[in-house]
Amino acid sequence: MSTPHNRPGMAVPSTRLSRLWHLGRATGDLAAGIGVKGLIELARTRRSAEPSRIRLSPEHTRRFTDRLARMRGAVMKMGQLMSMDGSDIFTPEAAEIMSALRERAEPMPMSQLAGVLEREYGQGWNAKFKRFEFTPVASASIGQVHRAETRDGRRLALKIQFPGVRESIDSDIDNLAFLARTLGMAPAGVDLTPYLEGARRQLHQEADYGAEADSLEAYGAGVGADPDFLVPRVHRDLSTSHVLAMDFAEGVPVDRLADSGCSCEVRDRAATALTRLSMRELFEFGLVQSDPNFGNYLYDANSGRIVLLDFGAALPVGSDLVERYRQLARAAFADDRAAIRAASIDLGYVGANDPAEQVNALIDLLRMSSEPLRSPGHYDFGVSDLFERVYARGREMFYSGAFSTVPAPETMFLHRKFMGAFMLCRRLRARVDLGGMLRPYL
Repeated sequence: MSTPHNRPGMAVPSTRLSRLWHLGRATGDLAAGIGVKGLIELARTRRSAEPSRIRLSPEHTRRFTDRLARMRGAVMKMGQLMSMDGSDIFTPEAAEIMSALRERAEPMPMSQLAGVLEREYGQGWNAKFKRFEFTPVASASIGQVHRAETRDGRRLALKIQFPGVRESIDSDIDNLAFLARTLGMAPAGVDLTPYLEGARRQLHQEADYGAEADSLEAYGAGVGADPDFLVPRVHRDLSTSHVLAMDFAEGVPVDRLADSGCSCEVRDRAATALTRLSMRELFEFGLVQSDPNFGNYLYDANSGRIVLLDFGAALPVGSDLVERYRQLARAAFADDRAAIRAASIDLGYVGANDPAEQVNALIDLLRMSSEPLRSPGHYDFGVSDLFERVYARGREMFYSGAFSTVPAPETMFLHRKFMGAFMLCRRLRARVDLGGMLRPYL
């Protein structure tokens, strides 16, 4: 979640018609920014292997992001995903502005917030609290977080869902699919349907606060007394289908440790702890928190612990899938091309009858990605250009049509988790012994 700006909130469009109207306005702003010449160019490049590029002025891009930020929900979530790699779609100037979506979640206005609280807690809801801070401490695409204290002294964080967001997920995704097809957001031959369907399932899960409460408690039981982490407790008496009440915890997003004032020892320890936790999630818990947003990890400088937040994206992993990843890790450790190929087929990364050129290209990419595993001792992400090499090669393969086989949906969230751990190590310029941590699980 991002910290909201200090400005009055705008009401979240809560009906299907109002959300369609806002998306239509956003699309109009986008089309106006592209212009007739740009639309013709998009239509031409959709038939080529090169990615389409949308060229927008800063003014039109701001209008587009304003609309997405106002809608929240699935539209804003997908806009944030688009902004993760704007270089593939937008000009550098527009990509910089699009990335602001990660920090642009608008809070609800006071009247709308009061309506949600009265619907969830009933009239006189404020009598439950000794103190309630109406200014949210964080806001995101699904909801916003408020700090509160109960009459019996519990200090809580209340995660309050935006009205209408859960009910609008399907129509939002359908409308976005139409927009993506119309504007040629993907290279020729790439079907976005599996990714959009994955986003649809993910958003429905994130909007189920009851399921998130269950995941938070299960995850806390898995972490146990680990001194490196703190998992907030759920307060069931104040949790509903649209409000999740949990302990309030202090801290700063873990990526802030990348600031120059933080010692390398602290950065190494945080990156190592979270990487180790990722391995425990897969091989011990069978429950993976699949959202790699750095804001989901807060570093408490006073205790040295990392606070774990936001379990809406926590997904169970079956033992069969865990074993398949174990086989791939063993093959990568041994740098065994035949074993990597067999594991990749088993995971659905490639088909058994795919052209040898495509299969070999994927094996080469996996071997490159597993470089830190085979590195003796601590791998120094601060001096490595591995991320750039993997990204450049993967992007080249994606746009050349080398990935003709779409991975099974259940692997997509794990890819996101692994990449998030990789990106955090790089962001913190950390030294991490990945091989040493993974070897006991093999």
